[in-house]
Amino acid sequence: MIDWHSHVLPGIDDGSRSIEESLELLRMLSEQGAETVVMTPHFLANTESVESFIERRELSFEKLRSSLSGNEPELVTGAEVKYYSGISRMPELKKLTIGESGLLLLEMPMSKWTEYTVRELIELSGSVGVTLVLAHIDRYMKLQNGDIWERLYEREILMQVNASFFTEFATRRKALAMLGAGKINFIGSDCHGVTSRPPKIGKAFEIIAKKMGDNFVSQINEYGKSMLTNI
Repeated sequence: MIDWHSHVLPGIDDGSRSIEESLELLRMLSEQGAETVVMTPHFLANTESVESFIERRELSFEKLRSSLSGNEPELVTGAEVKYYSGISRMPELKKLTIGESGLLLLEMPMSKWTEYTVRELIELSGSVGVTLVLAHIDRYMKLQNGDIWERLYEREILMQVNASFFTEFATRRKALAMLGAGKINFIGSDCHGVTSRPPKIGKAFEIIAKKMGDNFVSQINEYGKSMLTNI
């Protein structure tokens, strides 16, 4: 299992506050079946340069890495990049992609998107070396017109949802339907802390397996591995 969205790096954003908390989060994720954890701290272009962010991220990762026991999931660096108008012209976006995959996790506004925004996403999806992934679409799905999503799917823009989309009873049926229809590409815990927004990705995959079978879960995992390694 791959956790595609997490805030386990210590002291870099509103996620883990310490190395100890990071280690506990990784222990929890391992117990839930995560073999790989993608670390996606927030990146805001209006407050920090790409170079500064990467430097802070590497420093945080090095501190965490020196405390690992070797039993933790594989760790992959990335970022949760906040959308802004004009982001498609940002020259260093590729440096913020997940590992060597070319996948760019983009956090969208919690508001109704303009036609300009949709067109910019489509433009960005055609960037060389970048495959666009929209972060936790379950949060802002209802805020957009239905045809927007079809346009984005047609452009092969990928979609990530949080584990809570499956674990919460009110949205579970929709989550499973979307997954079965191929409308969800990646699942993430979006965990921030041990007590505040802890990881529940294991429960999400239990629900998926119960409804859709172990073979379906295996297919999700194999697809994830192929995308992560850019095969």
